[in-house]
Amino acid sequence: MLTSIAAFIVVLGILILVHELGHFLVAKWVGVSVLRFSLGFGPKVWGFQRGETEYRLSAVPLGGYVKMLGEDQDEEVTAEQMARSFAQQKVSKRAAIVFAGPLCNVLLALVIFTITFSLTGMAVLTTTIASVETESPAAKAGVQAGDKILEVNGMPLVDWEDLPRIVEENASHPIAVKLQRGEQQLVLHIKPEVRKDFNIFGEAIERPVIGVKCQTEIRPLNPVMAGYYSLVKTWDLTQLFFVTMVKLVQRVIPMNTLGGPILIAQMAGQQAKEGLLNLAAFTAFISVNLAVINLLPIPVLDGGHLLFFLVEAILGRPLSQRKMEYAQRVGLVLLVALMMVVFYNDIMRLILGAKKGVAP
Repeated sequence: MLTSIAAFIVVLGILILVHELGHFLVAKWVGVSVLRFSLGFGPKVWGFQRGETEYRLSAVPLGGYVKMLGEDQDEEVTAEQMARSFAQQKVSKRAAIVFAGPLCNVLLALVIFTITFSLTGMAVLTTTIASVETESPAAKAGVQAGDKILEVNGMPLVDWEDLPRIVEENASHPIAVKLQRGEQQLVLHIKPEVRKDFNIFGEAIERPVIGVKCQTEIRPLNPVMAGYYSLVKTWDLTQLFFVTMVKLVQRVIPMNTLGGPILIAQMAGQQAKEGLLNLAAFTAFISVNLAVINLLPIPVLDGGHLLFFLVEAILGRPLSQRKMEYAQRVGLVLLVALMMVVFYNDIMRLILGAKKGVAP
């Protein structure tokens, strides 16, 4: 429990700090006066003043904020302060300030993934067969563990990821597989069979298979390639997030699978026990999700503010205060409803886990 709490504080603290630091640095860069930089919400626990900015730790650690001069439209700003007011900046500058928070979370993930890939390398699928299922099409054709697939239907097999696609494209007739077995090369003809299976979202699917699994190996990466694969990893996580959102709306994924701070704390604790690199990779994963969530066009989130700025740029004037306040209320209701759902799910997991004798 203490490990989970400590890991959660470290992970959340880093994510909030990086996010708010993005807003802060760009605001300073474009000349906007920053009045307060807070980690956490609510009453001040500790802080200090440096220049025009108050830096503080606040009581509720589930977030943070950067308070800028003129951010609230009803805030009084003197004529001398007008040039450094957030509200008086061009739309492009205000958008840059808001966008900088999620951007920094993405950059954090890229840095972490690059470092971890450089240190540990990357697990890659090889074209060597690790195991053959009993009574599978491959077993019936004579494929053995240790065989290396050289070609499929006369085309070289460079990446194992290409094999499922080839099998699916040739599901109705045998495929010619050229293998290396020791010093010997041989060609076997395998007729795929269609099986019922489940994808990562639990959806029942039918797919043709031949019944083999491949070996994996750890491939060392130089920093340049590690950086490239960090981009690929971040993009894959972003795509997965949006597909998951669609599956939630379609009710393919039940709402009770969503988790909140308690689940994150549990997972952070588990990763911390596995080692620092595991915890770092988990931090990168959460950082990507935080960035994408914040960019959703929901009022009260960064994406909602960016949507307002886009409308302002198109219309040539900002939306009325009344319309923005109404949108903010709707966004807040949606956000609070989501938080209630994830907290409920977290609490029920703890209760059910305790009843089953499982450590929460």
